[in-house]
Amino acid sequence: MGELSTTITLPEPHREDIIKHVVYPDGSECDVIFTKMSEPLPEDKYREVPRDRVVDYCLETPLNHRTYDVNEDIICKQDEEIVLRDGTKIYADIYLPKGAGKVPVIVSWSFFGKRPWEQPFNPMRPMGVPTGTVSDCCKFEAADPMYWCYQGYAVANVDPRGITNSEGDLQCFGYQEGQDGADFVEWCAEQEWCSGKVGLFGNSGVGMSQWRIAAERPPHLACIAPWEATGDMYRESLKEGGINGTFPAFIVYGARGYNYIDNMVAMAVKEPLVTSPYWQDKIPDFTKIRIPVYCCVNPNHFHCHGTWDGFNKIRSQKKWMRVHQSFEWPDTYAPENLEDLKRFFDRYLKDIHNGWEITPRIRMEVMDVGELRHQTGRPEERFPMERTVYKNLYLDALSGTAGETPVSQESQVSYQAADGEANFTYTFPEDTEINGYMRLKLFVEVKNNTDTDLFVNIKKDSTTGEELAVTIFGSERHPGAWGKMRVSLRHTDESKSNGYEPYYTYDREEKLEEGQIVPVEIAINPYGRFWHKGQKLRIQVAGRYIRDPWFEPLGWNSINQEGDEVILHTGGQYESCLTIPVIPPRFQDGDIVIR
Repeated sequence: MGELSTTITLPEPHREDIIKHVVYPDGSECDVIFTKMSEPLPEDKYREVPRDRVVDYCLETPLNHRTYDVNEDIICKQDEEIVLRDGTKIYADIYLPKGAGKVPVIVSWSFFGKRPWEQPFNPMRPMGVPTGTVSDCCKFEAADPMYWCYQGYAVANVDPRGITNSEGDLQCFGYQEGQDGADFVEWCAEQEWCSGKVGLFGNSGVGMSQWRIAAERPPHLACIAPWEATGDMYRESLKEGGINGTFPAFIVYGARGYNYIDNMVAMAVKEPLVTSPYWQDKIPDFTKIRIPVYCCVNPNHFHCHGTWDGFNKIRSQKKWMRVHQSFEWPDTYAPENLEDLKRFFDRYLKDIHNGWEITPRIRMEVMDVGELRHQTGRPEERFPMERTVYKNLYLDALSGTAGETPVSQESQVSYQAADGEANFTYTFPEDTEINGYMRLKLFVEVKNNTDTDLFVNIKKDSTTGEELAVTIFGSERHPGAWGKMRVSLRHTDESKSNGYEPYYTYDREEKLEEGQIVPVEIAINPYGRFWHKGQKLRIQVAGRYIRDPWFEPLGWNSINQEGDEVILHTGGQYESCLTIPVIPPRFQDGDIVIR
């Protein structure tokens, strides 16, 4: 099998790269590209940085071992030194309620920096969260000491290996982070201020590390709360659908420290198949997690798949999911959600019998249009829901429509891969909730190339054809449920596919020949939405990533070029269709429907 042909553009500034030979716990080995992090600058040098480049640098903050009063109620043990199992030293700030004695601790573990407020320019500010909602003691996407210390908890803001003054080189979201985090949990439990119980909390990057740490099973880790947390870094982030992602460069070039960080974006080029030990190391072993877990997920967020995947695979009998339609940052700091999380932590970090177990296993929120909810807090037992009815909507290229009846006549529609698209529209004959995993089967032919990238959106249109987007922050319009596929990486393993979602092996490349028509199945991210009678579901297939004006700077390096033509075949032997998960009403009596 030949090398995959792909290119990737790295953002400036491009810093020094080195190759390190990494041996993983299972004995596998890999040469890994590490990139020099942005080295903190002394104040005089920092002042010389051009204003338009200040985001690429940070101000040096020398170690300052001290205990000081944050206010009359809280103290901080700053730059506490922790020695990891291999002798590497890392540093943490520990916030404690004064005079509380031994308390449980909530750990905020991420590469975002334990004191971001010390930086003159701090890009790590949560959108949608009003100024003053979180304190200057709060790490990005993490527990705010100025809330939790008042609830009788300690909060540990940690700089992991390699970040700012912590020693070593950082390997993100793999075995090293899991082991280091487990060492820190056990260090906390031994401290004179700790009750012996430790929890993990945070969203996004602070959530993703929790899967890895919990899988190490440190004895004193009592519970975790990963709110929005990608799992498999290959399938869900760096190579979603087999297409090289560029957004994770934010991690590589946003990390601050004196050493090196593994360059996941560059490794997506060097190691293009998931069979590499590098990528295998970045898949959490969810089955090892047996402690209580409280997850949150937003169907409009790229963490959606990984959060559901983790929730379904962890072996804990005590696990809860809250599905919301806000965004991770305002959701994390909303007062009602903080109070809800406090009940979870009180139960498993303080052993307070507060009735938490009565909380429904899944609390489901379903969007309608804009920021309007169709339902909120609906209790469910599992996801996908047991009463799900899967229906096929068959595509007709001749009319540009989709329907519930197979299409007998063969037809085709083509578009230019660089800037074109094809659309298929289905009109709902009755009010319908779609909630779960969709998949799109297409029969694809490519002209002027041996491969192509497919980008799919599932949209909601009005009865008259105008798009009805979900919005957040009052104005950001999400483009809909999505899926991606590089056609040469279409191979699936039926033994691992579960009936509602194909499992891509990503272990081989299968190029197309001129005139060859191949079937592909594109997994659509888990999604929940409500359509009223007469509203339309629109399937958008394109050769480029369509997200404007959605605010997140996501991007993928597509192989599609000017002159490439993609032909989609439908009807007859080419039974292209979208499979949708329809959630029937719980009860219906004549015209009365209860959902």
